[in-house]
Amino acid sequence: MSKASKKHLLERMAAALERQFPPPPEAADLHGHDAFVWRRDPPGLDAVARVNRVELSLLKAIDQTRDILHGNTLRFAQGLPANNALLWGARGMGKSSVVKAVHHAVNGATGGSLRLIEIHREDIDTLPRLMALLRDETDLRFIVFCDDLSFDGADTSYKSLKAALEGGLEGRPDNVLFYATSNRRHLMAREMIENEQSTAINPSEAVQEKVSLSDRFGLWLGFHNCSQDEYLDMIAGYIGHYGLKTAPEIWQPEALEWAATRGARSGRVAFQFVQDLAGRLRQRLEKDGTV
Repeated sequence: MSKASKKHLLERMAAALERQFPPPPEAADLHGHDAFVWRRDPPGLDAVARVNRVELSLLKAIDQTRDILHGNTLRFAQGLPANNALLWGARGMGKSSVVKAVHHAVNGATGGSLRLIEIHREDIDTLPRLMALLRDETDLRFIVFCDDLSFDGADTSYKSLKAALEGGLEGRPDNVLFYATSNRRHLMAREMIENEQSTAINPSEAVQEKVSLSDRFGLWLGFHNCSQDEYLDMIAGYIGHYGLKTAPEIWQPEALEWAATRGARSGRVAFQFVQDLAGRLRQRLEKDGTV
């Protein structure tokens, strides 16, 4: 074998070993920030300098679910038993917002040792690696958060999630909780479960395999569409918080028309209306020369 052939063979062997044994995750200054994003390749944690969040008090129409999640998170931060949480239901009703707001509130009340780490849906199969990285950080506690988690078709990465949460030899580290948001209660489309049921030798076992993922979450917190009064209450809260100078008889009809054009009432729609309202008020002030 020529030297060139030997060199090529060694390079192929080295590349194969790198794929089989990827480099360890990059170290991060976990004490310097309170929020991070998990990076798949190269594996590591990127600090988030400023988290996009709202104040806990501004989250309206979800009082019960907010308080349950807050209590669960507070107990976890205090070193007490707590559950993984699945926040499911209507879009735009504050599922991800309440996770970030609760983390901020609890972290401020317990000495700042609680970290929020976001893992993207497409990287969920690397969750065991992230868990292993956090296991040794015993002086900190971590909420690993995945927004808009769901599975479709032939996607089998849900098995990695099941094993990381409650299965496997090591199981979930004591200093880690997993919070996920989803529009689906069982994280999978109904047709996906029905297809498994229709093609399996034992339909009931196939369905159990699919829905058992959601059983790994001790807390199921449902978010539902809000009423008109709750929608207007959300907007009033934002208007008061940001100090916008406008009367209810002016903004309320506009807010109802705004929701009607979008075919929904939700916290997201309420915030989008307030952003539009604030922009128009500011524009008017500048036009009148009072700013």
